[in-house]
Amino acid sequence: MTGTHAEPGSGSGTSAGTLVLAGTPIGDISDAPPRLAAELERADVIAAEDTRRLRGLTRGLGVHTTGRVVSYFEGNESARTPELVEALESGSRVLLVTDAGMPSVSDPGYRLVAAAVEKDIRVTAVPGPSAVLTALALSGLPVDRFCFEGFLPRKAGERLGRLKEVAGDRRTLVYFEAPHRIADTLAAMAEAFGDERRAAVCRELTKTYEEVKRGPLKDLAEWAVDGVRGEITVVVEGAPESGPSDLDPAELVRRVQVREEAGERRKEAIVSVAAEVGLPKRDVFDAVVAAKNAARTSPGEGKERA
Repeated sequence: MTGTHAEPGSGSGTSAGTLVLAGTPIGDISDAPPRLAAELERADVIAAEDTRRLRGLTRGLGVHTTGRVVSYFEGNESARTPELVEALESGSRVLLVTDAGMPSVSDPGYRLVAAAVEKDIRVTAVPGPSAVLTALALSGLPVDRFCFEGFLPRKAGERLGRLKEVAGDRRTLVYFEAPHRIADTLAAMAEAFGDERRAAVCRELTKTYEEVKRGPLKDLAEWAVDGVRGEITVVVEGAPESGPSDLDPAELVRRVQVREEAGERRKEAIVSVAAEVGLPKRDVFDAVVAAKNAARTSPGEGKERA
């Protein structure tokens, strides 16, 4: 009996075409995996977030491409996806590259992957450098459990609300941020998570001016006021563990209010806080009701009713 050899990551797709997601260097071009050069030379179609950067990448790797090159960025992602799916269905090998890191991770790619999966088209990847994992490893913070949150909203109110939603998350949190917003973002993090929550600001990873600044959020926010340049990844320590005995009713009420302000309904907020602190839902509910009744009945109101 003769065995068959399946292409790595091929899955069960029946189409002759293959979509390849290619991780590209986040800084130092020598970090590029050898397979990236082979895939660039082999591709029938190369979909690039920035065609100029693609030319720089191929020059740096000494690669000669023969495939058709098309742009694929946030502005044309929806419109171009059907065209690329059509190429895949016709049997083409389509290589997707973004400016740095892995396609789909805060970069174009998700729509194309979803469309390819829906058509049962083979999807595979060339693993490469990752700003998320590199920053996480360099941060000095716990790495056993983490959550990648991508870019925060640009508007201050929405940004603070998003941060408050995860203020009680015990996992280490990873964010991308633009240099002109980093000071405001760190200040918002200090407000939502607390001044003393530990964090690391990682900029220009693997590049000449790589820097990792570690410390409490308050200190980092003050440091960033003078300006921070480059591509930035922020890693924030998860919420500290605290037993039920450490939390008084006022703290339970505060946590519920934070979630309500972030958009949760009170019932869901109570359930979330109870799960977060390891208490029965009834205990959190009773604390909220007691606080509501106390606010409703002031000393003056009590005298008037007597």
